[in-house]
Amino acid sequence: MDNQRLDFAEFYRTSRDECLRTVLVSVGDQDTAQELVAEAFARACASWRTVGRHPAPAAWVVRTALNANISRWRRRRREVSMRDPGVAADLPTISAASASPVDPRIMAALMRLPARQRQVVALRLILDLDTNRTAEMLGITPNTVMAHMGRALAALRGDLMPERQKESPS
Repeated sequence: MDNQRLDFAEFYRTSRDECLRTVLVSVGDQDTAQELVAEAFARACASWRTVGRHPAPAAWVVRTALNANISRWRRRRREVSMRDPGVAADLPTISAASASPVDPRIMAALMRLPARQRQVVALRLILDLDTNRTAEMLGITPNTVMAHMGRALAALRGDLMPERQKESPS
């Protein structure tokens, strides 16, 4: 049992920041990302015997955090619609946190991307998953991952390097 605690403690120490950055890019709010990652790590700790053998435990933590966010959003949507059935629930507000572990300019550009593109960018570039693992985590095909990645990178290039867009002939 002590060995498992040490393994988990080491995993937490080495993976927490990259998991937090990945979830932050996906959800857009630092406080929410921290709560989701803490919850996911708590679940990982409780199931460490299984999670520790997962081929990509950090990806498991991120997926768990993103699933928790979806559940939270659905719960919130149900609560709002039950209070006033005539009003559609709004999506949570996405804000680029000033004390973010991600550069604010990059975070703002990422927040302008559609959610699925943000998730692909986060998993591929921050968590460093390959195309197939990213596709598996998101429940989409590898070709869809590549398409989202291409569109996201083009949009980010246009947002972050507008002068380069003017120079390149179309």
